[in-house]
Amino acid sequence: FIHADSYRLATDRAVAGDWLHLEPQRLFENALVTASKDTIEKAAAKVASAIRAKALGEPASREAAARGEKTIGSTTLAKSAIEEAGGASAGVSNKSQVTETAAWRSFFGSLLRSDQQRAVEAILAFIAKHYGLADLIWLDRIDGRLENTAAFGRMKDRKVRLGISSDDPRLAEALREGRPLELSERRDNEVDATRSMHLFPVAVDGQIIAAIAVLGPIDREEVKKQISRIGRSVAPQLEILRLRREVERRETLSNAVRSVAQSLRDIDEGNFWLSLTQTSAELIGAERSSLLIYDGPSDMLQIRAIIGARGTIDPNEEPGVRVSRIVFGRNEPAVIADVTRTGLEPAPPERKYKTNSFLSCPITLSGRHLGVMNFTDRASAEPFDEASLELFQAIEPQLAVAIDRALLKERAGQFEQLSVTDPLTGLLNRRYIEERLMEEVKRSNRHGFPMSFMMLDVDHFKSYNDEFGHPAGDVALKMVGHVIRETLRAADVAARFGGEEFSILLPQTTAEEAAMIAERIRHNVEYADFPHRKVTITIGVASCSAELCSSPNIISAADKALYDAKRSGRNRVKLYEESLSQVNR
Repeated sequence: FIHADSYRLATDRAVAGDWLHLEPQRLFENALVTASKDTIEKAAAKVASAIRAKALGEPASREAAARGEKTIGSTTLAKSAIEEAGGASAGVSNKSQVTETAAWRSFFGSLLRSDQQRAVEAILAFIAKHYGLADLIWLDRIDGRLENTAAFGRMKDRKVRLGISSDDPRLAEALREGRPLELSERRDNEVDATRSMHLFPVAVDGQIIAAIAVLGPIDREEVKKQISRIGRSVAPQLEILRLRREVERRETLSNAVRSVAQSLRDIDEGNFWLSLTQTSAELIGAERSSLLIYDGPSDMLQIRAIIGARGTIDPNEEPGVRVSRIVFGRNEPAVIADVTRTGLEPAPPERKYKTNSFLSCPITLSGRHLGVMNFTDRASAEPFDEASLELFQAIEPQLAVAIDRALLKERAGQFEQLSVTDPLTGLLNRRYIEERLMEEVKRSNRHGFPMSFMMLDVDHFKSYNDEFGHPAGDVALKMVGHVIRETLRAADVAARFGGEEFSILLPQTTAEEAAMIAERIRHNVEYADFPHRKVTITIGVASCSAELCSSPNIISAADKALYDAKRSGRNRVKLYEESLSQVNR
């Protein structure tokens, strides 16, 4: 490529899917940017010559051999840059110049075999070694500012932020003139030359993408020119590395999105929350993860899933109060390299975290805050970083949609439950018991299973209401419902049939077993501690038989047994079979 913009356009097309049959990393691994079209034409001529020679079975071009040009491609294309930076050492002996040029040629040729971070660190080390400089900083353009991303010497692991923007006119002028921008610290209105900085712009197509900062004085003008030339020479290479990294980054994010989409399709709904958290943790590379979902009624975050937890969680502690609640409230992620430097309260020792780094991310959908996902103990043992956050943010929209869908299902189930639940007693209602009864009747007829049904009525309930008031009557009905629920087996289904009437479905239960259960309920109600006076119930029981096993008939039979029991004096249990035998007699 002659211009970095052309390379950038090509990478964008690759990411957009223009060449899906080619891997982006391989497609661009040998790309170079040269300032001269002539260089490309010469290389193309050599390639054509080599192809012709191969087709004819002849050795490589004699002309190329005569010139000693044994290689093409990156070496040829890089030649002009090497000569500019390494061979422009005016005032240096021929022997030193040859040595310097050879060193630069070797170093320059290795740049594209590295990644961007290692490349800039190597550039700083090369400059420091060859020009006897102690402290250097590499500054990248980030949000329009120059911020250090690599350093050599005493500046390693120190954060420097200059009060200068990448489009500062002084930097542009320094770039045009091929010299550094010299900055000095001012103390007591005097310039301190010992605390100076030389800023060498690094630009691609006239746009400053970075700068090399040398701390301290540089005595020789030739050294300044050399470093300026190095900045110009490496800029296209670094832009290629940056764009190559961008291609790889987008490919990684794209693969992550596809992976999560597939995982969401395969998730077992019965284990949804755990599977969702496990999938996310594996993608982020975390050994431990938790998912907390916001519950509106309680105004709290509720733990839905935990992966890799060690120790126990205090049931009395509000979930997420230490970090997640803050992240949720601010709707801002937290990428923490070392929690001990944040001022946050330390995690309880019993949680046994292996590292001090964590990632905590809010999950939102259309402005609605759904919850928070946390990651700790990165499998690589390295701190979580911006790349970890970017990876999560790439999959977060899919997670949010899946979570919202699951919550909607839960709410739909709750609404459905409310629609078939009696609001006073908490038991099911008549609509539900009638539908369920039809299912059990069909099952009993198909498989020959026994099945019984009860109708219950609170004795003298009207007088109870008249004497103590309707609120007291509601309390009495609640208590009756509670006794019924506590007395029944897990498979039995109780409902409020209407008013002071209740019904109970007993699957796979014979008449004799049903009579025993009914007597137990009657006894428990009679001896329950009601607030105003003793309350009793009367129960009628009917069971499936060859003549009786249909839904309307069994309800009618149980109701008939109930009224027979009431006529017999109330506070008792009566089977339909007994009523039938009495009529026959």
